[in-house]
Amino acid sequence: MKPKIGVQLYSVRDDCAQDLLGTIRKVAALGYQGVEFAGYFGHSAAEIKAVLDETGIQCCGAHVGVGEFSDEKFEDTVKFHQEIGCPMAIIPWLPEEMRNTPEAVAETAKMFTDLAKKLEGTGIATGFHAHDADMKPLSDGKSAWYGLAEQTPSDFLLQYDTGNGLAGGADPVQPLKDFPGRSRTVHLKAHPIGIVIGNDDVPWKEVFEVCEATGGTEWYVVEHEQYIDTTPLEAIEHCLQSLSKMGKI
Repeated sequence: MKPKIGVQLYSVRDDCAQDLLGTIRKVAALGYQGVEFAGYFGHSAAEIKAVLDETGIQCCGAHVGVGEFSDEKFEDTVKFHQEIGCPMAIIPWLPEEMRNTPEAVAETAKMFTDLAKKLEGTGIATGFHAHDADMKPLSDGKSAWYGLAEQTPSDFLLQYDTGNGLAGGADPVQPLKDFPGRSRTVHLKAHPIGIVIGNDDVPWKEVFEVCEATGGTEWYVVEHEQYIDTTPLEAIEHCLQSLSKMGKI
């Protein structure tokens, strides 16, 4: 089955800060099938679920800070994401001290493994999102991304980001090839970052072939962080139009 197309709402973060529910409606009107959240701006799960149901757009995931899974917050975090129908709660970033040495990576991998086990039976998977620093070799010659991948269970998701990967010096497709089945959700970001998808140097054909050959990718999630002569909503619309031309819609 062809992966669905979502958008990371960080792409339209200023719009969301002013009017999250209205922005979801606008994103749905553009033709996106899903939204990945990056904060809720004070809205309740019920309010968010209502606008998802109204528009027919799905929650394809959320970026959830690691602190939201602390013992004190865990139950509320799970309940909130269950209520909005969130299938994947991805850790979007880690402090440097949690990933800058092989020893730190091993400790973090254990924490991720424990979290994945704790989430069993909730209907919510977890994983980690790649940034450029995660792709750079550490003292053992292995990047934090590879160290975390190798020391976490197969149901722990690896959300590769094409733009961040290239910015970190990684091969544009090898990180996807090396861990088949663990990329249920993949961030489509142009490189250089700020260019609209389709006008950049990411080898999109190869990226799509790898994702779809494993049969594991459920969502392509567009993320556009910087803007050149366009508004955020216009930028994600242009990205969606490019994906349509590539036959992804």
